[in-house]
Amino acid sequence: MATGELQELTLAFIGSGTMAEAMIQALLRAGEVTPEQIIASGPRVERGDELRARYGVRVTTDNVAAAGKADIVILSVKPQVLPFVLAELRGHIRPTALVFSIVAGSPITTIRAGLNHDAVVRTMPNTPAQIGEGMTVWTAAPAVTEEQRAQTQAILQTMGLEMYVTHEDALNMATAVSGTGPTYVFLLMEALVDAAVHLGFSRRQARTLVIQTVLGSAKFAQQSDLHLAQLRNMVTSPGGTSAEAIYQLEKGRMRTILSKAIWAAYKKSRLLGERAQQPLEGPLKVGNEEEG
Repeated sequence: MATGELQELTLAFIGSGTMAEAMIQALLRAGEVTPEQIIASGPRVERGDELRARYGVRVTTDNVAAAGKADIVILSVKPQVLPFVLAELRGHIRPTALVFSIVAGSPITTIRAGLNHDAVVRTMPNTPAQIGEGMTVWTAAPAVTEEQRAQTQAILQTMGLEMYVTHEDALNMATAVSGTGPTYVFLLMEALVDAAVHLGFSRRQARTLVIQTVLGSAKFAQQSDLHLAQLRNMVTSPGGTSAEAIYQLEKGRMRTILSKAIWAAYKKSRLLGERAQQPLEGPLKVGNEEEG
């Protein structure tokens, strides 16, 4: 049975892709809701059948019907589809409902104006949310009540850690750091695996070595009060292997390149937000709206 902040509430996912499924799985795993409380709406009948078979949730291809029944409407569509979905849902959301967005780059003002609805929360989760180890940054419009803020936290805490910020541009910053962050980590891990294979390890051995090294290092940093530079110095002996490796990384300007990558992701997030505020052009499109 569901208990706590979300008990007896109906949650409608508008868009039933990867992140929507991750949230559904996390909510059910934590016992925050029952399957009957969730409606997943998406354009593909077969996708809905998959989610119903896996989790027992209600499914539909009718966004308006799903949103109209919900206490919390979760926007989980792709950014380029959001303007059409907002136009479709305008006037069909309960006045007391909370709109909860995980759409990258789309500002609260755009969602409020598109829906003519003021209670909007904007969040930036990341992919480790799929296993309950995510990092989500969020903020809320002034009209969001304390009760709705508590409901937001209850949802986000099923996926990992959550961090509230007071200014919305911090979500663009979070998109570049934590939202896109797994991409940087996976690329680093991929490079380490390739290097280990080049040295002579099998790919299976290399993968095990790298994953456990990254996992252990992250947990060590999490449990330590030391600065990251101090942790690095702990394994960097003068004239040793770590010192030689770090010299090559610094010579290759790794810090500068990573900083430029994060800045580029931040600018892209802001650009997506600017595009989301542009007026609609062309006919209403409601297909192909799933996120991920």
